[in-house]
Amino acid sequence: RWPGRPADLNITGRRAQRDPGPRALATLFISDLHLDPAAPEITAQFLDFLESEARDADALYILGDLFEVWLGDDDPEPSKREIQAALARLTQAGVPCFLMHGNRDFLIGEQFCARTGCRLIEDGTVLSLHGVTAVLLHGDVLCTDDLSYQRLRRIVRNPIVQWIFRHLSLERRQTIAERIRAGSREHVGASAPQIMDVNDSAVAEAFRMSGVQVMVHGHTHRPAIHELDVDGSTARRIVLGDWYTQGSVLEWGPRGFELRSIPRQAPRQ
Repeated sequence: RWPGRPADLNITGRRAQRDPGPRALATLFISDLHLDPAAPEITAQFLDFLESEARDADALYILGDLFEVWLGDDDPEPSKREIQAALARLTQAGVPCFLMHGNRDFLIGEQFCARTGCRLIEDGTVLSLHGVTAVLLHGDVLCTDDLSYQRLRRIVRNPIVQWIFRHLSLERRQTIAERIRAGSREHVGASAPQIMDVNDSAVAEAFRMSGVQVMVHGHTHRPAIHELDVDGSTARRIVLGDWYTQGSVLEWGPRGFELRSIPRQAPRQ
């Protein structure tokens, strides 16, 4: 099912008051970093990205799964606090940052936004950029062949379920999250790869509902730019990559867009 009523968002000219850098007109899109204290190399690359390339962006969009797990805005874990501080430095420097919930961090809320200056956007947001409109999704809503995942998605996205979860102790939330992650690993290992990819009919319907010719999403960890025919018109589906072994970013400027990887430097000895 389409995740919700799309919201129009136009950020062109948001930073006109700033002294433009060499890449000031480029908007950056990333997703599926799955930041986790158990993988400090990913966090280190992301922090470097925020202090370097992202500083010269017109805006940064994070399309879900920034964190491997987000137990709630009251989680005091040190690396998560460090990441929030880095995002705050970025937005304080004048770079708008927009964040979409993923299937791992759908409990990010108002306190996170207050600390970081990030703005939450809805799954299905329509963005106007350089004369082109695009629909932004995390991507899991398109994987309709994975019926058990879609059932779980409906449960955990229920506001009542989320309210109850947020009011549990942090320790209890951690236990539940570990069980869900274990179940997810088992499900992925037992499922055919095509089941967890997008459904072509769901993609076409998303294009029809949003009324655009470009879609940007993550979730599947299969970076690519796909061209397809939707009702006689050419549409493009841009899939962002994960950050497990390297960075992945979509750079969209006045001359078009480029999906590229960011090599990870070896840690200094």
